[in-house]
Amino acid sequence: MATNPVIHPFAELLAYQLLFSVPMITCALTGTASIITFEMYVIYIDFMNNMGHCNFELVPNRLFKWIPPLKYLMYTPSFHSLHHTQFRTNYSLFMPFYDYIYNTMDKSTDALYENSLKGKEKEVDVVHLTHLTSLQSIYHIRTGFAQYASKPYTSMWQLRIMWPVSWLSMVLTWAYGSWFTVERNSMKKLRMQSWAIPRYSFHYGLNKEKEAINDLIEKAISEAGKKGAKVVSLGLLNQAHSLNGSGELYLQKYPKMGVRLVDGTSLAAAVVIDTIPRGTNQVILAGKISKVARSVAAALCKKNVKVIMTNKQEYHLLKPCIPENEAGNLLLSTTSTTEVWLIGEGLDAAEQFRAPQGTKFIPFSQFPPKMARKDCCTYAMTPAMGVPESMQNVHSCENWLPRRVMSAWRVAGIVHALEGWSEDECGDTVLDLEKVWSAAIMHGFRPVAQL
Repeated sequence: MATNPVIHPFAELLAYQLLFSVPMITCALTGTASIITFEMYVIYIDFMNNMGHCNFELVPNRLFKWIPPLKYLMYTPSFHSLHHTQFRTNYSLFMPFYDYIYNTMDKSTDALYENSLKGKEKEVDVVHLTHLTSLQSIYHIRTGFAQYASKPYTSMWQLRIMWPVSWLSMVLTWAYGSWFTVERNSMKKLRMQSWAIPRYSFHYGLNKEKEAINDLIEKAISEAGKKGAKVVSLGLLNQAHSLNGSGELYLQKYPKMGVRLVDGTSLAAAVVIDTIPRGTNQVILAGKISKVARSVAAALCKKNVKVIMTNKQEYHLLKPCIPENEAGNLLLSTTSTTEVWLIGEGLDAAEQFRAPQGTKFIPFSQFPPKMARKDCCTYAMTPAMGVPESMQNVHSCENWLPRRVMSAWRVAGIVHALEGWSEDECGDTVLDLEKVWSAAIMHGFRPVAQL
């Protein structure tokens, strides 16, 4: 979150410290002090101070509709901005109550607040729908901490000790009940935005949350259409087959939907295939079989590359998806010396240790695998591509990926819009891998190995 510079004389800083410490000193002197109360008070003061000086309005209007008295007990960034522009109005810091009493409330406050919420939102061409992952991920998005957002996501002890704040942010995010904008980018004449569904990864595994999540995604897709979006790409678990059939649910409900839905399977599969070392004639396919895994296996079998599976159940699920004249390249074996493993969700440490030393693990999953092998084995990153120099405003990292590297699922939506393709890619539909890969390269997206 960007904030305006704050410059105060030293004497004014001392006055601020004294004023803000009055409640704590009073509690200490009267013997009613509490460490938890002190912590909550300081966090509240610091949060409100930063919020009041940020460059955009982030307090939703529905909050004041739900709790009308809150209007007098909590200020907004637009409220405080008038104190700096009109000077002799809106004196109250944090609590507008006294400005109402002494008639120092600026008359344009409510109008400015409403206009700030509407903003100057331009039309958008591509929307990528993602979601929060772990509790700590809230700090890694662009509106969190810039220091963390500029680096790939990792779990850090500094953020673990903030679990009370993280838990509170989860509750507030869940109660907000609407998607929010994480990032805005542009490339040539294409305007792109990344929106986050206010749910965390664990919510997607709860049956009672599925209907609510699908409603949120539907509303986001509808809103994207109203803003002029040509393409909506579904990222992370927003395209889970168990949730909405890889997006097929929305096409069935709205067959005449104006936007194209893209789950990015074709480009993700193409990236996985490109990551396989040249000259490889056989690979192990392990982990939970996904739509991307089926596409990769079919493409490799077509190229006469042997795809070996160790899980009998997954093998029988995948076998019917391979054309009969190529199915001989899909094999079931409990032992193999193959040093290229294509891995998905559900691959435990014990199965990873069955791979020989020097194995290259290539994920085809949205989430990175747990790296159990610490020997000579290597792990590729999840399917992703480097963005071209023409893409602007890429200042933060997408989850665990380096800066200026985007997931293949997100890139797929951008390429879809650049090419003006009219078909959807969701449900069981998969676009031509070669066509999608060539289009991505042509528009300046690069394989991670070339970065």
